[in-house]
Parts: sequence; C-alpha cells; structure tokens
Amino acid sequence: DEAVFLRKKITLLRAFSLLIGSMVGSGIFISPKGVLKNSGSVGFSLVVWFACGILSMFGALCYAELGTRITKSGGHYIYILETLGPLPGFLFLWAEFFAIRPANSAVVSLAFGRYMLEPFFAPCAAPVPAVKLVSLLGYYTVLTLNSWSVTWSARLQTALSFVKLLALALIIVPGMMLLAQGHTKNFHDAFDRQSLVLDKLPLAFYAGMFAYSGWFQASFVREELVRPERNIPLAVIVSVITVIVGYMLTNVSYYTVLGTQDVLASPAVAVSFVQRAFKSLISVVPILVALSCFGTMNGGIFTFSRTLFVASREGQWPPLFSMIHIRRHTPLPAVMLMFPLVTAMVCIGDIYHLLNFFSFSRWLFIGLATLGLIVHRHRHPELHSPFKVPLFVPVSFTIICLFTVAMSFYSDPVNISIGCTMVLSGFPVYYLIIHRQMSNHLLWIKLSSFFSHSDYLTHKLQLLLEVVQQEVKTY
Repeated sequence: DEAVFLRKKITLLRAFSLLIGSMVGSGIFISPKGVLKNSGSVGFSLVVWFACGILSMFGALCYAELGTRITKSGGHYIYILETLGPLPGFLFLWAEFFAIRPANSAVVSLAFGRYMLEPFFAPCAAPVPAVKLVSLLGYYTVLTLNSWSVTWSARLQTALSFVKLLALALIIVPGMMLLAQGHTKNFHDAFDRQSLVLDKLPLAFYAGMFAYSGWFQASFVREELVRPERNIPLAVIVSVITVIVGYMLTNVSYYTVLGTQDVLASPAVAVSFVQRAFKSLISVVPILVALSCFGTMNGGIFTFSRTLFVASREGQWPPLFSMIHIRRHTPLPAVMLMFPLVTAMVCIGDIYHLLNFFSFSRWLFIGLATLGLIVHRHRHPELHSPFKVPLFVPVSFTIICLFTVAMSFYSDPVNISIGCTMVLSGFPVYYLIIHRQMSNHLLWIKLSSFFSHSDYLTHKLQLLLEVVQQEVKTY
C-alpha cells in the first residue's frame, strides 16, 4: 500500500553509533599483537597506533567531503565510479565481493567466536572447531537481523556502541591505575631500534588501520542519513577523535600490565590483560569484547549490502540485488549474498593471514577513492561543497596509502600477490560482460529490462524473497 524504498532512518546519534560500532570491534583486541610483531618494540608500536589514527582522520575527512559532493550511497564504490570511471569502480566491486569484505567479516567473526568461548576454556585455548561454529552462529544472527529490520539493526548498533566504550573503559581504568602507581618497567627501552625491521612496517600499519577501519561507514548509507551534509562531517570528526584517544589509552594499559612477550604469545590480548590485572572481571570483559565484535559484524553487513544495492542500480551487478523487501524495506538479496563466501572463509581461514590478504586491496582502493576527490575537484571547480578539507589532506593520504600498498609486496609477497591477482581477475570480466553491454546503451537497457522482469530465475527469486525494485529516487 506504500512506496517501496530505503527510508531516511539514520540520525546523527545512529551515524555516530555506526562509526563507533564499526571501528571499535575486534581490531583493538587482536591487532596489538600484529602491530607489535611488525613494528618491533613498544615505543614504535605506539607511534604506529597514533599515526594510524591521524591517517584515519585524514581519510575520514576526505570521505566526509566526498559524501557532501556525491549524494549516492555506496561508499568506496560509488566514489571511485563517479570520479575515476566504471572500470576502477567495477574492479573495486569485484575485489570487495570476492576478497575484501568476506575476509574482513571472517576476521571479525573469528574474533567474536574466540572471545565468546575464551572464559569457558581458560587457561587453555578454545578448540578451533568450536570457535568457528560460534563465529558462524554469530554471523548468521546478524545476517538475519539485517534482513528483518533497518530500525532494529540501527538500534542494536547504538546499544552495542555503548558496550564497546564500556569494554575499553574496563581495560583503560585498571591500566592507568597501575601506571599511576609506578608500573613502568615494560616501557624501559621502549624504542629499541635493533628489533625494528623497516620492510615489516606496512604490515604493522595494516594491523593498526584494520583496528581503525570503519571511519568510512557513514558514506555507505548516505541516502538513508538525515541531513547528511551536516551529520556526515560531524559524526566522522567526533567518532574518530573518540577512537584515537580510546585506542592510545588502551594500548598503554596493555603494555603497563603485559610485557612484549606476553602480548606476542597471547591469542586474545584482552583476555590475557584481564587475567593479569583484573581477575574479578575474567568472565565479563571477554563477553564485552565479543559483543563489540558482534556490533562490528552488524555494521559491516548493514553497510556492504548498500554497496551491492547501488552497484546493481548502476548496472554493474545483477538487477536482483537492487531490490527491496516489500514490507521490511530492507535490501534483502544484497544482505544475503555474502552468506556463502563468509562461511567458507571462516571455515578455512586464519585471522592474521586473512588480515594481510584483504588489507592490500582495501587500502589500494581507499587510496584511489581519495585520489578521485582530487580529480573531482579539478573537473568540477564550480561545484559548491558544504564541507571542504585542505588539499594537502587528500594528497598526503593518497600518497601514504599507495606507498604502503607498494611496500607490502616486500613484507608479505604471498598473501599480497593473491590479493593482487583477485583484483586483476576482474579485468576480463569487465571487458567481456560489463563494458560490452554498457558500450551499447540501448542493448543494456533491453538486457536490464529482460533480466529484471522476464528472466525466469530472477522472477522466481523475486516471488520467493518478496522483493521489488526501488520506487522512489532517494539521491
């Protein structure tokens, strides 16, 4: 009885919660080990954490400006598509679907499973099959919720954001208390240059940037934001500053209580911290950490489904995935599409190999998106943007991203080569299917119409899922 389209239900508070909930997840609880391992010392690892925070702020400011210039949802994909063209846009979509997003979701899901089970098996490690089973159950729960209701997904994200900040506080407070009492022995000789290996630094940055990743999530749901030209910059700035302060204090607390060897040996740093510093909360903090990961899974599904939705609407993905449930007003097909790939990666993957595997592709395309901002400014100097950052911000961010991507080939050539191959494999697909269809605009319109309305399988899936095309333009 009413028009079917994605409603504007994301207020400033929900945008802030989405960003906090996406950034504060598994990263701060698993990445300290990766940052320390690849930076070599406590001091250099803290420098990496702070540098990653500043770099994230630069990227977030660039995306805030892109979000006020380009009014469509879709995040990285739509920014690359609109500024650099259809080929880079499709290559990002290809890598995002087959490598970046499923690997990222698998990492967060595995962290959720590990922390959820850790209190029940301590001091022993939780069995790997049990971790993977719980990880999948958590992921499927979030998948179901996002298919059911946008409102309830947003409410869950808001509630879990407060849980995440509470989890950080329970780590920061005892650590700061011990530091104030003079427990500084783990910071002696903090900048030991003998253990610093320069070609490993890109992997340290990948681990740190993974912990901060999520600052771009508001751009994925731009069409569903209330007053986006005001709320995107405001939510981005406040949330990133909050997370930088929280992460620095959390890492100082870790190192106050745990030595470098303890951090490197721990499969779950937050659990090891609580075992050493705050035994009365031994069963509470891991559960809070697991809920933090749960919120990150929720935010990831919520935003990536919009990328597939927009890509389908732009003609670079099958038409079924730009359809919306007639009663729930959720992009149901796009939400459900990640189910098989994430399941496979959780079953066969390891957290740290997956982390390096998807980080190469992610930061390559984020660098290209901010390069696109520079190109867009040059092409459209007449375009008024309500939010504008100084030019050195996108220039420096782009250079650092692309330099780190290039350096990572020396640091982890196997996983990075796999990620590169995944990106390059999109070339033949684009030229054989997408480019050929879009070069003949009339043919593409006919094909889109055919696949949307006449194709037998698409029609049956529409009936099964109860979905139709969006009826109201929201951008």
